[in-house]
Amino acid sequence: MIGGKATLGPAPRIALISATPTAVAPAVAGLAEEFPAAEPWNLLDDRLLADAPAEGPLPPVLVDRMRRLIGYALTGGAHGVLLTCSLYGPVTDTFETPVPLLAPDTAAFERALSSGFGRVLVVASFEAAMRDSVTRFSAAADTAGSPTRAVGVVAPDAFGAARRNDTPALVEALRKVCLPYAAEADAVLLAQYSLAPAAAPLATALGLPVVSGPQAAAAALRSALTGRRA
Repeated sequence: MIGGKATLGPAPRIALISATPTAVAPAVAGLAEEFPAAEPWNLLDDRLLADAPAEGPLPPVLVDRMRRLIGYALTGGAHGVLLTCSLYGPVTDTFETPVPLLAPDTAAFERALSSGFGRVLVVASFEAAMRDSVTRFSAAADTAGSPTRAVGVVAPDAFGAARRNDTPALVEALRKVCLPYAAEADAVLLAQYSLAPAAAPLATALGLPVVSGPQAAAAALRSALTGRRA
């Protein structure tokens, strides 16, 4: 959730809490693009994703681990906190903070819904991430009274490409699975931060707008902390 504005110094410190190393660079790049005045502070627990169950809600022990990381960020002077793993996004709804605290894709969902898209392709590199994102995006659309509908797409080859930092292969893996749906889609939403490096070239390849979490979240943090939207 978004908290109140903190007293900012020359470089607002944004804590980026990640559950996988592949999310770190895209989150930092999103800040550099949309909120260059910010100072990224990376906090990584690379077992948060591996320890999570394949199905069902997060167990309390993992929720508590994430809450302690958020608390650590606040104690360390963060002016804003961004979680980069969508699986842990719901934790933000249970934590009151004096500074902006964002789930990974809340801002991306808002951006896609506010743009008036009719049909959005929600693409992920594995099935569970796709289902989770489609479910939450659809719930956000219903809450907003939006007619926007999500179509889930899985690009399994994107997982390895993201881990290798092979952006051309990542773009091709995403393009290949999105192309059959592109003619009837209005936009693409990337469900994982690890896919964000493909956003711009994928938009060119498909001729469609591509919404990614890191850029949208960074813009939302900039707006919350400075009041500047563009």
